[in-house]
Amino acid sequence: MLRLVTPEEIMGRAIRPFDAATLEQSRAVVEAVRARGEAAVREQAERFGELEPGEALTVGPEGMRAALEGLNPDTRGVLQRTADRIRRFAEAQRACLTDLDTGVPGGRAGHTVSPVDVAGCYAPGGRYPLPSSVLMTAIPARVAGVGTVVVATPSRDPVMLAAAELAGADIVLRVGGAHAVGAMAFGVGVPACDVIVGPGNRWVTAAKHVVSAVCGIDMLAGPSELLVIADDAADAAVVAADLIAQAEHDPDALPCLVTPSRGLVDRVNDELARQVRDLPTAEITRASIGSNGFACVVGSIEEAVAVSDRVAPEHLEILCADADRVAGMVRHAGGIFIGARSAEVLGDYGAGPNHTLPTGRTGRVRGGLSVFDFLRVRTWLRMDHAVDVAIDAVALGRIEGLEGHARSAARRL
Repeated sequence: MLRLVTPEEIMGRAIRPFDAATLEQSRAVVEAVRARGEAAVREQAERFGELEPGEALTVGPEGMRAALEGLNPDTRGVLQRTADRIRRFAEAQRACLTDLDTGVPGGRAGHTVSPVDVAGCYAPGGRYPLPSSVLMTAIPARVAGVGTVVVATPSRDPVMLAAAELAGADIVLRVGGAHAVGAMAFGVGVPACDVIVGPGNRWVTAAKHVVSAVCGIDMLAGPSELLVIADDAADAAVVAADLIAQAEHDPDALPCLVTPSRGLVDRVNDELARQVRDLPTAEITRASIGSNGFACVVGSIEEAVAVSDRVAPEHLEILCADADRVAGMVRHAGGIFIGARSAEVLGDYGAGPNHTLPTGRTGRVRGGLSVFDFLRVRTWLRMDHAVDVAIDAVALGRIEGLEGHARSAARRL
């Protein structure tokens, strides 16, 4: 059941995506891949049972195509419809960002929007295959115009290869963990990636932190989070179902409820006990709810929003009588799900927006994965009559003690 906590206890929580030991272990793996290449990748892959000795490290277009053709029609239809929805949303996002050409004193300036050359898309596959993560990462990369899209996953389920084919990936790296991240960063078995994106466990996340010195990454995401703001209009069975859906991800997941109604907390706890009884993932779910889950009773919906903004949760559900008004008050969250019909799992499974979202309060500074993570906004400047700007540049150069700057600007006078 959800334990009761105060707003002050929530404010004091510190969530980190990985600890020092994990970082040290991941750094060692990444450095081994950098130094020894494929031998180091295979060493780790065989250690974790991802590859047999001599087995191919990658799967190309023919293998992906064969996996898609081998799917039963119902599964293929689900993946195709999900891919279509993700693609349409990504295309709408891409259309929002265009090139710029504007006048500046003495000339013109602007920016161009262009994709990176190679993107690496990580998709977890430990307990279960996660084709949704393949679609959510590779499709935005392809919509952005990335030239080569690499998918890395340790899962051996053909559905992952089929998803990669539907997403437009070029190659699949058949390993996971820190060694997969290192392989994508340094070009081992696949082209070296300009950016690496996608969710993963703490070793994957730590490895992304390590390689961020040589390539771009999307974010350092930790355990998954769901915060529900609800009032007495909320259906306790729905709230409980949504918290369970989050809790079954991982024993470290964070399912929480913030509400002005103590009665709702009691009803939700009753529902949690009832709904978990016959759940196949009950062990993980109970561990998550028991260790990390909490409920916070506040004085008003406005206070609930203030608590949520402090947490800046990965997923924020608003199950209130006036959900649109409450959503308009929120400042910090990775993804917002407004109203009783907007289950967070619909976002997970491809309604449109991406399910790779910031955790650990980083929703205060960035949003979820999108086409924008694969695009570069590069500025340009053309000066035809630089007199006024050059005069000021000379002065600023001398104010800052950089006479070479001043003389370079003076050459334009």
